[in-house]
Amino acid sequence: MGSRRGFLLAAGGAAAALTLGSSVLARADDEALRVVERNETDPRMWYYRFQTGEIGWNPAVNVLLPADYRTNGRRYPVLYLLHGGGTDQDFLTWDRAGIRDFTAGKPIIVVMPDGGHAGWYSNPVSSHAGPRNWENFHIKQLVPWVDAHFRTYAEQEGRAVSGFSMGGFGALKYAARYPNLFASVSAHSGPASLRRDAGVVVHWANLSSAAVELGGGTVYGAPLWDEAKVSADNPVEQLEGYREKRIFLVAGTSPDPVNGLDMANETAVLTGQREFRGLLSRAGIRHEWHEEPGGHFIRDYMVRADIDGIIGRLLPR
Repeated sequence: MGSRRGFLLAAGGAAAALTLGSSVLARADDEALRVVERNETDPRMWYYRFQTGEIGWNPAVNVLLPADYRTNGRRYPVLYLLHGGGTDQDFLTWDRAGIRDFTAGKPIIVVMPDGGHAGWYSNPVSSHAGPRNWENFHIKQLVPWVDAHFRTYAEQEGRAVSGFSMGGFGALKYAARYPNLFASVSAHSGPASLRRDAGVVVHWANLSSAAVELGGGTVYGAPLWDEAKVSADNPVEQLEGYREKRIFLVAGTSPDPVNGLDMANETAVLTGQREFRGLLSRAGIRHEWHEEPGGHFIRDYMVRADIDGIIGRLLPR
């Protein structure tokens, strides 16, 4: 989610890659992930659209580079920045939010992939709209592609994942499910507990994905949930996946209802993050948290602080 009007909880290399020319892309791409459109004319924000069997249409990705990327030849850590849910949300969300300004002069590459209007950064239980395996696309295809085509530190200590709302949940999920992939994880108004409050977040994931993503299919299964999948995705049930990582959590303290739906407000985010924080503390896992005035929206000052913390955590040191 990227605004109060969207879905609230749904809403959120190689040496050959020293230059990212067409011939390099043609040689490096395989049949699993093929670039079908790109634009590298912007000095910093490069755009790609991919063909992949994991998604039933061609998803896009923005890659934001340091201003001197073309000329200095150095490597950079990478932040995967995930958007929220809602029909007004996609890979352009963070550009509209000001990510260029937030990272001006910062030594980091920011990758902003499409995650669907209500994909929940998941391989869904069912889809009636073609393949929507966002998790496979991001983790199995996009991360290796980025490391192959940009000058990155292709290791855990060179990667971070962050996001807003649905994207904050996706960041928490990816960090725990793939503990050797990311050294830093951040959730800006991202749900951290799927089962609490009668499973409100799971229900909202199922409702939103059925309505705008999966043609009546669901992320977690309905009327019966795939309980193993819920547990595997649930941050509060996967605590060991966060150990030794930098963890940054932000939640608003004011209810922020959308369309009068009580399930869709920042209260569910806040209570879930509090549960998560308590469990992290009891497990001896260090984390940074912020409870800020207001409801469900991107707080630019928190994003700026997060980016500084990410850069401080990742290579080089």
